[in-house]
Amino acid sequence: MPALRLYAGAAARAHIERHGLLPQAVGIVAGAAGGPKGLILGPLDRFVFGQWLAGSRHSVDLVGASVGAWRMATACLPDAAAAFARLERDYIAQAYVVEPGRRVPTPEHVSAAFAANLRAFFGGRLDDILRHPRYRVHILTSRGRHVLAREGRWRTPLGYLGAFLSNVAQRRALGLWLERVVFSSPGPHGSAPAPLPFDTRDFRTRQVMLRADNFMPALQASCSIPFVLRAVHDVPHAPPGAYWDGGITDYHLHLRWRPERGLVLYPHFQRHIVPGWLDKALRWRHRPTEALAHTLVLAPDPDWVRRLPNGKLPDRTDFPRYGHRLAERMAAWQTAVREAQRLADEFAAWLERPDPSRLEPL
Repeated sequence: MPALRLYAGAAARAHIERHGLLPQAVGIVAGAAGGPKGLILGPLDRFVFGQWLAGSRHSVDLVGASVGAWRMATACLPDAAAAFARLERDYIAQAYVVEPGRRVPTPEHVSAAFAANLRAFFGGRLDDILRHPRYRVHILTSRGRHVLAREGRWRTPLGYLGAFLSNVAQRRALGLWLERVVFSSPGPHGSAPAPLPFDTRDFRTRQVMLRADNFMPALQASCSIPFVLRAVHDVPHAPPGAYWDGGITDYHLHLRWRPERGLVLYPHFQRHIVPGWLDKALRWRHRPTEALAHTLVLAPDPDWVRRLPNGKLPDRTDFPRYGHRLAERMAAWQTAVREAQRLADEFAAWLERPDPSRLEPL
């Protein structure tokens, strides 16, 4: 049974039929939100950034939300393969204190622990990311507007209820409550952020330049799931307000990629690319569009996934599932990641002889 399936937009398929797939054809790499599901992509990340793309010299835009943003920033570190291996170990080993009488840890505790993990992982290494000679990182966050401009006991649930109802009516209406704020690496002259590799007319968007003093808050904000972590308020050099998980506005990065940047390589944990977190239950928004024409998605075969521990990918439900049985959860996640090596091995083998018949439509 193959572990890897390849899904291509029309333009990506046409390119591969004519030219195969060389590293220099890829101008964008995308990283979705999805929490622990991103662990399954570790072996692919190590291969893509540690070997395949490392041999080229062209510039690449790395776009990520939530755990995808953490992955894309990790790709910029020296010895990317080793950095991804550490990310995998640290993520699997994370543990949070659950107070007596509670089923889950408090958002305050999770936020503090997460901030400490980011400092331990990226501390002293920000220049490697901000000044990378080839990679330009774009971290997506969701900034609250109006009632969501500040986090509060009543403001936050009421605001997200309004956001949910507005989003059901129309995705653009979500912009009444939240806007996309992208924190981007410095551009060529260092005085402005690097150009975005996607069109922003689909959704209310702002762009801010990544700097040493806002990198950690921006990345933490991109990973701050509402009600699980606290929002990050007033990120330096950005518009004031509360910043949450970038996956709320852009769950799987169904963005209008700029075709002049080249193909979009998208290691993902499923075939469908869901626009926003609030669209998960709205199946009609999971369909592909012309925006994905230049995209190649690498995703695990659903039958292969069913052979993993618990018959699924690692996800946030495993925290309450295993509770205090940390060693059992770690073992299940380690098994899943070990098995995921097949994804990288099969992609490497396919690159040797890029058979277009393996490409399925998105």
